[in-house]
Amino acid sequence: MTNPIPRENLVSQPNRLSPNKGELIPLTSMKPYLVQEAYLIPGIITVVFVVLMFMSVGLPNLYEWLVALYISGAAFYFVYRLCGKPKPWWVLFASGLTTFIILSTPILNLFILVFRGILPGQIPESDSIGFINLFIKMFFGAGLMEELLKALPVFGCLWLGYRLRSPKRQQVGVWEPLDGILLGTASGVGFTLFETLGQYVPGTVENVTELLGKGLLGLGAGYLAGLQLLIPRILGSIAGHMAYSGYFGYFIGLSVIYPHHRWQILGVGYLTSSILHALWNSTGNSLVILATVGAISYAFLVSAILKGKEISNQIKAKELP
Repeated sequence: MTNPIPRENLVSQPNRLSPNKGELIPLTSMKPYLVQEAYLIPGIITVVFVVLMFMSVGLPNLYEWLVALYISGAAFYFVYRLCGKPKPWWVLFASGLTTFIILSTPILNLFILVFRGILPGQIPESDSIGFINLFIKMFFGAGLMEELLKALPVFGCLWLGYRLRSPKRQQVGVWEPLDGILLGTASGVGFTLFETLGQYVPGTVENVTELLGKGLLGLGAGYLAGLQLLIPRILGSIAGHMAYSGYFGYFIGLSVIYPHHRWQILGVGYLTSSILHALWNSTGNSLVILATVGAISYAFLVSAILKGKEISNQIKAKELP
């Protein structure tokens, strides 16, 4: 004779003595929750990138692109989840791609002419000019120039939102700060990828290769140095380009809510994001100060996200009957 199940166990267990199909094969009963609650899509994307990275071993350029795309995508996904507002992936992708394309066109040369030619933003070749002078040059040549450039897709979506019909106008347009943050950070991702993979990493690989020779040792050391630079630059974008452009995006969205104070709001956001950007570029000689500026920039971004969520909830409450 078998011992009966203790009464205290029956209280917490199902009213049966054998597991059902859903308990034995959780996949069959948890399908409705896999996408939203189990991060199924990010998991699948991770697996795909892992396979592609295995396949790209021996192809350093492709490997660098895969690493950069995955890390930047993960950083942006973190911001997306933190915002908690759905925005179509194709709109966000278009924002980052637009910035990437702009950097490949003569539009960039026009920005360089204005901010680094006419205005005092010529980037110095050395940091021996003193902090104040370096900050001024970085403020015009990096802060003001690059933050305005990264904001172009956000302003473009703002413009399109007023001209499209529902539901596209709600999907594409900028109607509140969270819209501006998401589009701004996506634009920051595009800028970071172009700058890192198109300028800094190739430059580092070339310099190390020339120093050690173009043999296998020199090429290997060059690609290793490039990868060592790529990872912190892409990962750090959440406290860098993504933070600056996302913070400015908050103000672009806020200006939609308060149109009578539009220029004041845009001015505050533009100047603040440009100052943070210039501080980061001007304090590279001190790792402690650099880390502090990065932490402050990230704090600015997350504070804008939290305030944006608060404003979004207020808007939803007003729309309820």
